Amino acid sequence: MDASAARPVVTVKIAAVLADLFPGAPREFTVQAQCVGEMIDALDQQFPGMGDRIRDSRPAIRKHMNVFVDGERATLDTPLSHHDEVYVITAISGG
Repeated sequence: MDASAARPVVTVKIAAVLADLFPGAPREFTVQAQCVGEMIDALDQQFPGMGDRIRDSRPAIRKHMNVFVDGERATLDTPLSHHDEVYVITAISGG
C-alpha cells in the first residue's frame, strides 16, 4: 500500500499576497498531509520557496504568518484530518 494513500486530503487556501509571489500559484490547493508541517512541505514541492515564506529556520510558522485549521490557530505539529480546511494568511498590523 502506498503510504501517501493513508494521508488525509486537505484543502489549503493561501493569502493573495503569498500566491502573487509564485507565478501560476492558485490561491487554493488540495494536498495530502498528516500535519501542518507536512502540508507546508507539499506546498514547497509545488512552488519552491513557498515553505520558506511560511516557516522559519527554528522551524516554526513565521511571526507574520498565521495558519488556521478549521478555524483554530495551528502549529507545524497540528494534525490534519480528511477534508480539513487550512488557511495560510498574513498578519495585519498597524496603528
